[in-house]
Amino acid sequence: MPIIEVEELTKRYTNSKTNAVDGISFSVAQGEFFTLLGPNGAGKTTTISILTTTLAPTTGSARIAGYDLVKEAGAVRRNAGIIFQKPSLDLNLTAEENVRFHAVVYGLYPFRPTFSLMPKAYKHQIAELTDILGLKDDIFKPIKTFSGGMKRKLEIIRSLIHQPKVLFLDEPTVGLDPASRRNLWEYIKRVRHESGTTVFLTTHYLDEAEDADTICIISKGKIVAYGSPDTVKARLLEKYLLIDAPDRNKLRTELNQLNIPFNETPLFKISLNGTPTVHQLLKTIDTPLTTVKTHNPSLEDAYLAIVEE
Repeated sequence: MPIIEVEELTKRYTNSKTNAVDGISFSVAQGEFFTLLGPNGAGKTTTISILTTTLAPTTGSARIAGYDLVKEAGAVRRNAGIIFQKPSLDLNLTAEENVRFHAVVYGLYPFRPTFSLMPKAYKHQIAELTDILGLKDDIFKPIKTFSGGMKRKLEIIRSLIHQPKVLFLDEPTVGLDPASRRNLWEYIKRVRHESGTTVFLTTHYLDEAEDADTICIISKGKIVAYGSPDTVKARLLEKYLLIDAPDRNKLRTELNQLNIPFNETPLFKISLNGTPTVHQLLKTIDTPLTTVKTHNPSLEDAYLAIVEE
């Protein structure tokens, strides 16, 4: 059973003439790394807000960890960790108090008025997470003293403390320094491997989506591309090889004899979509070559090809 099931989900805001989310459907397997991409205003934040029960859908349905997100919102929240774009911290508390009360609300630990009275398991989690994200020396300081990047790190710690089945990350690394960003992703990979946690990501850093199992690109509220990064790239962009030789007539003749389709642009352009690897292809060509270049499009190339249409 998929851990996330979305069917014909639609959201139209009051007085709007169009749907912010327009009948989208998809599913996410347990333990999967799923990434939702799209330009500003495409419906990403609306979608993730609905799936985390902070916004009601207009029509359609969705289930998280087997629970209906409208009828069983409390159960959905107990099984999900959420990191929003904007901080949602209590500025009147210390950093550790923010995390502790979050853990108590989610039923992970009984309430204790001070950190020193909390169970060893909680203290171990705090030590591990603060060390990973670089907040070890600041966890007992007031939130009011934190920079924007430090608040982002604390929100990440808070979202992971109850070991959720699904971790929703809405632009999680915005404001993080490169080292903290790298450490966060290394930790998330470890959590996925050890606990089978499902990761649902929205991001503007397309390199973060390259490792996803599935990407879903939405534009104007509709799904416009869906599949693995390689599948999306193959559908939208051509992977090709450019070659040339001093004796171009000989190379042209050989390619025709080998039944290798090509275009002259003016170099000899050979499509690699659905063909053998570059190494296998080059082994079949006997004509001495002076130029060998491969074009392997990135996910960013595919994404831009979609959103610029």
